[in-house]
Amino acid sequence: MAHSFRELVIGGVLVAPFMAYAVAALFVMLLIRPLLHFIGFLRLFSNTAIAELSLYVTILGLIALSF
Repeated sequence: MAHSFRELVIGGVLVAPFMAYAVAALFVMLLIRPLLHFIGFLRLFSNTAIAELSLYVTILGLIALSF
């Protein structure tokens, strides 16, 4: 059966490309969140949750465009 997307096989298990994006999203959140708290980035905004989410979406969008 032919697929229209690139295939990634890990340990004999077929993984769709969206799984790679999910792993990248988790990595970005785990890496950037402590960094944002350390540098005080979120103190600049009145609604910190929206500022943090928009930053994550921007970074993940740039990662998706690079592929």
